[in-house]
Amino acid sequence: MDVVMPVAIRDMVHADLAECAWSGSPAHLRAVEKELLLAARDRADYFVACPPSGLPVAKGGITYQLAPGSGTIWQLAVHPALQGLGIGTLLIGAMEDRIRERGCHSAEIRVEVDNPRAQALYARLGYLAFAEVPESWETDDGLYETTLTVMAKHLG
Repeated sequence: MDVVMPVAIRDMVHADLAECAWSGSPAHLRAVEKELLLAARDRADYFVACPPSGLPVAKGGITYQLAPGSGTIWQLAVHPALQGLGIGTLLIGAMEDRIRERGCHSAEIRVEVDNPRAQALYARLGYLAFAEVPESWETDDGLYETTLTVMAKHLG
């Protein structure tokens, strides 16, 4: 039997953080909390996707600081039990709409080079890889270093 359930996309609020523990470590959630502060100052956007319960099942942010004239989608995550159902695609579409509303004509997504599943999703949505960049961030265990594939899409 198939179950169809509506999913709403809305701006993330601080109270959502506790419900997003599935998306990463405490260090990751602290980074998300910092992004919410930037969103409150209109320097970023942060979204959640929620079923009727109102509990976030996906989240993602947009920063406007990395690529001039473009919004960079990042910290995108869908609850592991709900991946592959189209929730990420729905969330990315809403994020692209917000990027357009802010007057930007392109979007970027940065994804770890060893995440082919996410890269395939982004390519299916029209994103093209054009660079690789080193990146690092704090984790609960120290500094995590990786390489990201930078993908972009013209939003028209």
